[in-house]
Amino acid sequence: MASIANLSFSHPPLNSQIASSASVCVSFQALACHRFLLPVILTARLRSSRKSLKRSLAEERAGGGDGGVLDLDAAAVQREESESDGVENGAVDGTVRSSQRTSIPSESISLGIKEPVYEVVEVKPDGLVSTNKISRRQLLKSSGLRPRDIRSVDPSLWLTNSMPSLLVRDQAILLNFGSLRAIAMHERVLVFDYNRKGSKAFLKALLPRLNPKNTSGGPAMPFELEVVEAALLSRIQRLEQRLMILEPRVAALLEVLPNKLTADVLEQLRLSKQTLVELDSRAGALKQMLLDLLEDPYEIRRICIMGRNCTVQRNSNDVECSVPLEKEIAEEEEEEIEMLLENYLERCESCHGQAERLLDSAKEMEDSIAVNLSSRRLEVSRVELLLQVGTFCVAVGALIAGIFGMNLKSYLEEHVFAFWLTTAGIIFGAVAAFFIMYSYLKARRIL
Repeated sequence: MASIANLSFSHPPLNSQIASSASVCVSFQALACHRFLLPVILTARLRSSRKSLKRSLAEERAGGGDGGVLDLDAAAVQREESESDGVENGAVDGTVRSSQRTSIPSESISLGIKEPVYEVVEVKPDGLVSTNKISRRQLLKSSGLRPRDIRSVDPSLWLTNSMPSLLVRDQAILLNFGSLRAIAMHERVLVFDYNRKGSKAFLKALLPRLNPKNTSGGPAMPFELEVVEAALLSRIQRLEQRLMILEPRVAALLEVLPNKLTADVLEQLRLSKQTLVELDSRAGALKQMLLDLLEDPYEIRRICIMGRNCTVQRNSNDVECSVPLEKEIAEEEEEEIEMLLENYLERCESCHGQAERLLDSAKEMEDSIAVNLSSRRLEVSRVELLLQVGTFCVAVGALIAGIFGMNLKSYLEEHVFAFWLTTAGIIFGAVAAFFIMYSYLKARRIL
């Protein structure tokens, strides 16, 4: 900008152009400003050099100089003027094109990608329920979260974020329990995909807790803890209900098998085992999440100080509050949270253990069925082998009969007992060969 000011003072006729260019620079970025001013500066310098050259030629004409030289100089001046005009026009065109290029990204940025809008159910601490639409930007602004935090509860990413998680932030708690995805804050909770089974079960467990008539007169828990407990309760109750439905079905299949091996029974066993594997994995993932949360006192204390003017030291995990009473309340809530998590951890371990036992029983039954089928296949193979040995022995006798059936004279047909002796010999030989082969196979433990 200093060079621009100096140029304006050294060339007074260009002050208006440079002033207008400087006013244009205010609306562009620094790069666009330099691109716009550089051709103007070059044009100003060419014009000043052209005027000084004209002035010197005029003085030489007045002094009576050589006419040929003056004509050549005049032609050179004209060429220089045409070249300078061309440079100026090219510079202006280039400036216009560069301004157009710089304006294109701003237009593309203004268009952008459509911001996602979530349809959520909002529940207030007084039990008021409403359905709202909130954009991603409004959600981040109201909850104090970062964009990467929303990924754990984003309904569009339910395939990639299937593992249960409970993330604690400064102003919110993010809950991801499969079909339940919610954000719990100090004054409200937002539930995504409220039409799914997990969300409906969560709302069914949360709303009675917020009703003042259902309280027993004791001190009420903070709203965030009510939300966390309702989420854990609804999740574990769903696991327990599925186990209660599945357990008698598996027990009935274990009584029928392996004596009744039909296609329907085996298909029911396969479906039951598939459901048990799913329950086992879900209960195990929830159990591991609760264990990790109990082993991290920093996260538990962050839940306790939510909504209070307190901080937690990362290294020492000490709670510091501006009001001493809030620190005492936070310490009491920490014990309640630990007891709450341990209670649901025990229930989750019970579900996980029951699912594992049923799954082990189903696997053992599958092994028993496999052994039973293998024994049956072995019996069939033994019968097939015996039939093949008998067929071989009879085929040898048929070979002898075929030899005697040729229309050639062997002089045995002249004897009366030749037919009976040959028939008896073939039968005796076939039976003897069969017993010899059978004894050999028994000795080699093939049969």
